[in-house]
Amino acid sequence: MFPGSAGHHEHFCPTDGTLIGRLPESSPADVERAFAKARVAAELWTKTPLSHRRAIMMRFHDAVLNHQKDLLDAVQWETGKSRSSAFDEVADICLTARYYANSAKSHLATRKRQGALPLLTTSEERYVAKGVVGMITPWNYPLTLPISDAIPALLAGNGVVLKPDHQTPFSALCALKLLVEAGLPRDLFQVVIGDGPTVGSAIIDNADFVMFTGSTATGKLVAGKAAARLIGFSAELGGKNPMIVLDDAPLGRAVQGAINASFSNAGQLCMSIERLYVHEAIYDTFVPRFVDAVKGLSIGIGRDFSAKIGSLISAEQLEKVSGHVKDAVSRGASVLVGGKHRPDIGPYVFEPTVLENVTEDMMLCRGETFGPVVAIYRFHSDDEAVALANDTTYGLNASVWGSPRRARALARRIEAGSVNVNEGFTASWASTDAPMGGFKESGVGRRHGREGIIKYTNIQTVASQRLMNIEAPGSMTGDAFARTMTIGLRILKRLPFRH
Repeated sequence: MFPGSAGHHEHFCPTDGTLIGRLPESSPADVERAFAKARVAAELWTKTPLSHRRAIMMRFHDAVLNHQKDLLDAVQWETGKSRSSAFDEVADICLTARYYANSAKSHLATRKRQGALPLLTTSEERYVAKGVVGMITPWNYPLTLPISDAIPALLAGNGVVLKPDHQTPFSALCALKLLVEAGLPRDLFQVVIGDGPTVGSAIIDNADFVMFTGSTATGKLVAGKAAARLIGFSAELGGKNPMIVLDDAPLGRAVQGAINASFSNAGQLCMSIERLYVHEAIYDTFVPRFVDAVKGLSIGIGRDFSAKIGSLISAEQLEKVSGHVKDAVSRGASVLVGGKHRPDIGPYVFEPTVLENVTEDMMLCRGETFGPVVAIYRFHSDDEAVALANDTTYGLNASVWGSPRRARALARRIEAGSVNVNEGFTASWASTDAPMGGFKESGVGRRHGREGIIKYTNIQTVASQRLMNIEAPGSMTGDAFARTMTIGLRILKRLPFRH
């Protein structure tokens, strides 16, 4: 990481309050120097053969698997999440590294494009690294979000300057160590530590492209600052994600799917389900089974796989989650299970919670809770389910459960960047060849797939002209040239289009 000059910040474990370590905080001048250093390294890196970059990512893939215990410990230590949720991050990094190492060549290959005049004009499309990408990442997935976003940026030939959340910097630092050991040039990937208003703003002031993951409110500020500099940005923002359970859904799988989608990482997941819509014909069967399954979830803060639900990240997050639940209950919502803070387990542990009778006047109804809380509602028809699911300013993820043909047809009507059929969120997230991102106020741009690497490049067209210029010859009048071109355009219309 880049040595900071703005003092030091102490980082504590959220489950027991022990000191993890002290890291130097960066000033805006430190951020500027980090970009300068990464930019020098990127000038050499972009000339490095793609085959060499690919080999580094494959070695990194193996190193992550070989050192997964240390990485899992680091993630749990600074987030308090369950070990199963921590392993999701390890798996995601490996999927992403393997995918882009194998696909970057085809994504970045120069492409022939149809020229202006057949036989006379040739045109090609090239992908040129932007330079140095600035990344600002949140605390909820401190390993996967920084590293899985950095992998395609690096393979595209860029340098990276990362500002991880000030609560969770160590996971990314551990992974960066493995990247360097795998052969990544040390100066190419810089890490700066500090708060968002100071260090995050400095990132945007110096970056050639910005990748941001966080709240919609902050994303709008990032968009404004990026627009002022006319630089590109990509942002995955908030969600209030719906799950629809149709009357022909496989009930056992749907119950388990709702558990995983609602309570993975204690609900601290942009793609988690917070609104659960169940068809009236199966509501009275589904809900008791779902509630019983929630009651059976194990809660704990141990460094093993025994607990399904871990801790929230902080007192601030606990206050937000408990505040949403208390407000809903005070206005008439019913708690079917959970609803309580569990300091006997850990200082920020909150029970997985299911609420019924949630209404529009409650904060929980439309606001992103970002905790282990889901509200459950009845619906009467497919059209009503779609209308309810789409009645939000967000559009990140959705889930539909039912017979495959019916569920897929309904899924295509949902206004969300990812829609999972008979799954909660993992199917779309783990399909790394497919783009992932949000509609409406849930984001701009995409990660994963071709879009997830091309966004880190400037697209250049190189067109070559043979034999004659595309203009009237010196001896031809403008009127004659226009008539000749008109004939040519009519002929071109009849020719097959080659893409």
